[in-house]
Amino acid sequence: MAIGNIGRKRLGESKRKHTIMLRFNTEELEKVKVLLRSYQVDFHKRGTVGPFLRSLILNKEVAPIECLPASTPKVGYQLNKIGTNLNQLVKVAHYKNRRSPNASLVEEMKRANDLVANLNTVIKNNTNLL
Repeated sequence: MAIGNIGRKRLGESKRKHTIMLRFNTEELEKVKVLLRSYQVDFHKRGTVGPFLRSLILNKEVAPIECLPASTPKVGYQLNKIGTNLNQLVKVAHYKNRRSPNASLVEEMKRANDLVANLNTVIKNNTNLL
C-alpha cells in the first residue's frame, strides 16, 4: 500500500478562493432555469449550477464595448466642475436681477413687446382687407 496516495487530491494553485455572489429576481431565476434545462443540467442537484455557470461565463467571448479611452479619466470630473460653475453663474444672475434689474434689458423687453403689438395690428388689418 502506498502511503502518499491516500486521501483527497490536493488542488494547489487551482484552488478556488474567490467568491462572487449573484442574486436574481424571480423572472431572472426562471430564465436561468430554462437555460439549465436546455443543457440538461439539474438545478436542484448540488454542485451542478456553479460549474455550469463558470464554464458558460469563462468560455464565452465578450464583444468590446465602445467607451471613452482610459487615458482621459479626468473628463467626467472636469465636466462636473463646468456644470458647477454654470450653476453658480445662474444663481448670481438671478440674485442680481432681484436686487436691481438691468434697466437696458427692461427697455429692450418693452421695445420687443411694442413690436409684437404692432405686428398683431398689421396682421389684423391685412386679414380684414381680404
